[in-house]
Amino acid sequence: MSVIRKLEKNNKMQFYLTEEYACSYIDGQNARSQVASPSHLINFDTYNELIENGFRRSGIFSYKPHCDKCKSCIPIRIPVNYFSPNKTQRRISRKLNKSLIAKKEKLSFNEDHFLLYKNYQTVRHPTSGMCNDNRNQYIQFLLTSNVETEIIAFSDENNSLKMICIFDVLKNGISSVYTFFSTDDPSSSFGTYGILWQIEECKKRNLEYLYLGYWISDSKKMSYKVKFSPYQVFENNKWKLCK
Repeated sequence: MSVIRKLEKNNKMQFYLTEEYACSYIDGQNARSQVASPSHLINFDTYNELIENGFRRSGIFSYKPHCDKCKSCIPIRIPVNYFSPNKTQRRISRKLNKSLIAKKEKLSFNEDHFLLYKNYQTVRHPTSGMCNDNRNQYIQFLLTSNVETEIIAFSDENNSLKMICIFDVLKNGISSVYTFFSTDDPSSSFGTYGILWQIEECKKRNLEYLYLGYWISDSKKMSYKVKFSPYQVFENNKWKLCK
């Protein structure tokens, strides 16, 4: 029995398809998502099942791509106990471990976080439309959650905010929801460090996997995800190891 049929039968959940919308990752493509509903029935156990079966979360909505003519979005996760950082990743980790201080904060609105988010979207994703997000849209996207979600703020020795990592805590891992960071120094490698930090956080909590959402082989925006090796992809309802 598929996870969808199981949840429909046991949890009285329903899964609906959205209308088509412009794909954020492949130019000229339309996308569609399959969304679990109602959101208030998605508890800790249900959410774990969904993530294990290729779903993702945005605000209170759990979804996975369900496009009519495209199967490019592939769920990807890192088995953290087998992960082997390359030379560049080790250098980044050593450098930023010394210069950044991580602090867990409340999952609530913070103006400094929002301004960092706005700058990140404007510089890194100027055509996505997210650079126009207002405070309410930001709150709905990243600060509204019906599961166990944590926010970690990274600051330098001068207490200047440099990066925010938001993730969900699962039974067997961490699901990385979103990371955004300062764009002042293009060579800072904050994005890479954010993943390396979350891998180490999984190990500290005795969790097996870091879920990174979706990987698309034809998208340059997604190429960084397969640089963390070995990794697993979810295909034909099974997780497959790749090196």
